[in-house]
Amino acid sequence: MTPRAITLAAALCCAGVAHAAAIPEFVPDVDPTQSACTDFNAWANNNWVKANPIPADKSRWGGFDALAEKSQNAQRGIVEAAAKNADSAKPGSIEQKIGWIYRAAMDEAAIERASFDPIKKDLAAIAALKTNADVITWLQQAHARGEGRTFGFGVSADYKNAKRQIAFAGQGGLGLPGPEYYSKAEHAKLRTAYVAHIAKLFELTGTAADEAQARAAQVMALETQLAAASFLRVELRKPENQYNFVTVEQANKVTPHWDWAQYFKTMQVDAGVTATGGFSLSQPKFFAALDTLLAEAPVAQWQAYFSFHAIDGASPSLAKAFQDENFAFYGKTLNGTPEQEVRWKRALGAVNGSMGQALGQLYVKQYFTPEAKVRAQQLVDNVRNALKARIDNLDWMTPETKAKAIAKWQTFLPKIGYPDTWRDWTGLTVTADSHYANLRAARAFNQRFNLAKIGKATDRYEWSMTPQTVNAYYSPSTNTINFPAAILQPPFFYAKGDDAINYGGIGAVIGHEAGHGFDDQGSQFDGEGNNANWWTAEDRQRFEERANKLVAQADEYAPLPQHPDKRANGRLTLGENIGDLGGLNMAYDAMVKATVGQPDPMLDGMSRDQRFFMNWAKVWAGSIRPENQLVRLNTDPHAPAGFRTNAAPSNMPAFAKAYGCKAGDAMVRPDDKRVVIW
Repeated sequence: MTPRAITLAAALCCAGVAHAAAIPEFVPDVDPTQSACTDFNAWANNNWVKANPIPADKSRWGGFDALAEKSQNAQRGIVEAAAKNADSAKPGSIEQKIGWIYRAAMDEAAIERASFDPIKKDLAAIAALKTNADVITWLQQAHARGEGRTFGFGVSADYKNAKRQIAFAGQGGLGLPGPEYYSKAEHAKLRTAYVAHIAKLFELTGTAADEAQARAAQVMALETQLAAASFLRVELRKPENQYNFVTVEQANKVTPHWDWAQYFKTMQVDAGVTATGGFSLSQPKFFAALDTLLAEAPVAQWQAYFSFHAIDGASPSLAKAFQDENFAFYGKTLNGTPEQEVRWKRALGAVNGSMGQALGQLYVKQYFTPEAKVRAQQLVDNVRNALKARIDNLDWMTPETKAKAIAKWQTFLPKIGYPDTWRDWTGLTVTADSHYANLRAARAFNQRFNLAKIGKATDRYEWSMTPQTVNAYYSPSTNTINFPAAILQPPFFYAKGDDAINYGGIGAVIGHEAGHGFDDQGSQFDGEGNNANWWTAEDRQRFEERANKLVAQADEYAPLPQHPDKRANGRLTLGENIGDLGGLNMAYDAMVKATVGQPDPMLDGMSRDQRFFMNWAKVWAGSIRPENQLVRLNTDPHAPAGFRTNAAPSNMPAFAKAYGCKAGDAMVRPDDKRVVIW
C-alpha cells in the first residue's frame, strides 16, 4: 500500500507456499450432468446455486454477497458493543459516535413517533418558494448541506493535472436507473410504477390523491427533460464525457441563470481558488438544459420535484409507511426483492454511510491480521510482476508504447487492507436519540470534508472504499490498486492456503484491478494519473481491434432464458471484461512462477491448474433475480456472473489443457475469435 510494496517486489517475486492438505472450506462440488468444456460455469457452480438460494432480502446471491454478509455480521458485533457502551465511552470518540448513530437508527419507536417531522421544515421551505430565483437559491443551499439535487457535485483529481484536486459538477437528478428509462417503450410499465410511487409518497405527507397524481406528473415531466440531456452510461465511459475543464466565467456562459461564483460561495468553497484554477463542468449539454429549466420551468413544478426528492431521499429514515413504500418500489418493483432487510442491517448501513471509515478502523483491529496483510502483499507483488512480464512479451505492441506502459506499471501504488492514516472525526456531532438528525449532520460533515480538498494536492494514500467492504478498485487518477481487508478472506483468499486456490481467487482480483490501468478507460491515463495519450496510433488501433473482439463475445451472452433478446452490453462492460481476461492471465503466470519446481499435489482430486480455475469459478458462483438482472444489463459495467466465469478461461489455452478440452468445444475459442490483450 506504500512505496515499500514496490521495493519488496523483487525479493518476493517467486515465493510460494506449498500445502499438502486441502482447505476445508474449499470443496469442489461439480454438476456431473454438465461439462467443464461446454459450460464451465454450469459444471462448477450449478450445485452451489441449487444449495444456496437467494435470501428473501437480496436481489442476488453469490460468493461476493455471502462474504459481504459475513462482513456485516462481524460489523454488527462491533456496532452493538459500541451502542451498549456509548454513554460511558470516551466523549467524542469514534466508538461513542458510532454507538449513538446505531442506537438511534435502531430506535424504531422514536422513528415511528417522529413520522415525517424531520423533513417538515424542508417541505415548508420548498412550499414558500415564489420565483425561479428562489428555486436557484434553495437548490444551492441544499447542495451546501450535502443534499445533492438535480446534479452531482464532488471533488477529484484534475484529469490534466492529477496532482491537484478540483471540483466536478456532473449530470444527475433522475430517480430511475438511467436516461433510457424515460423514453424507451420497454420501460413504460416501470415509468407508470415510478409515477405511482411518487404520488404515494406525496399522499403519505398529507397531499390529496388528485393533487398527488398531478404533482407526480410534474416530477416525471421534469425528470424526462433532464434525461433527454443526459449521457447514457456507456457514453460516460469516455473520459471526454467525464471532464470539461472551465473557469467560473466560462461556466457562467453555459448557465447564464446559474452563477457558479455564488454557488461556490454558498458551498463555502474559496471561489477565488475555483475561479483561477477552474473546475470540471463535466457535461455542458446537461447543464445548459438544466439552466433553461431553472429559468423557465414553473416554480410549482420545481416545488413538486424538490418535495418528492426530499421525501424519497429521507424515506428509509422516516416512519414505517415511508420505509415500506421506498422498499416497495426500489426493492420489489425495480429489483424483484421479496423482503426488506431486517432493521439491524439497515441501521448498520446508516453507520457505514455516515462513518464508514471510522467503523473500518474498529473492524481491522479484530478481523485483519498482520499475517494476512503480509501474505496478501506477497500475492500483489507477484501478480504485478506477472503483468510486467506480459507487457514485455507482447507481440502486438511496439517498443515505444511498451516503454510507456512499463513506465505506468512502475508507478502503480498497491494499497492493502486499510489506510495508513485514519481520518479525524472531530467536529461531527451526533446524539443517541435522533436518527434523521444524525444522518443529516454526518452528510454535511462529510460534504465539508470533501470540499476542503479543492485546490489541495492529491493524496494517493487516501481510500475511497472502507476496509469492511467486500470489493476492490483501481483509481486511474492516482494509479492505485486497492484491496480492502474484507475481501482478503475465503473464498478469495486463504492466509495459510494453497497457492493455486489463492491465485485463482484473490490473485485474479489483484490482476483484474491492475488490468484496469490498461483497459479501455485506464489506458487513456498515464502513470501520473493524467488523461494523456501514451500510445502510437498503430498500437492503439491494434488494442481497439482486440478489445472489439471482447465486445463481440459479451454481446452474444443472454443471461435470462425468459428474455433471450436481452443480452450483455459488450461496450458498457468492456473495462471489466478486459480486467477479468488480463487479471486471470496474470494470476496464472504468477502462480506458475511462484510454484516452479514444487510438486503438484492432487488436492480435492484436482491438479494445481484445475484448482486455480475452479476457485475462479467459485468466486463468481451465484444467481440473480430477473428484475435486477434486467436493470444491471442497462446500468452495470460488470457483465453477468455466468459470462465472467466462462469468458476469460475460454480465451486461455491453459484452461483447455487443464480440463482436456478440444477444438470445437464451447469453452475453447477458435484462434480467430480468441482474445489476448495483456
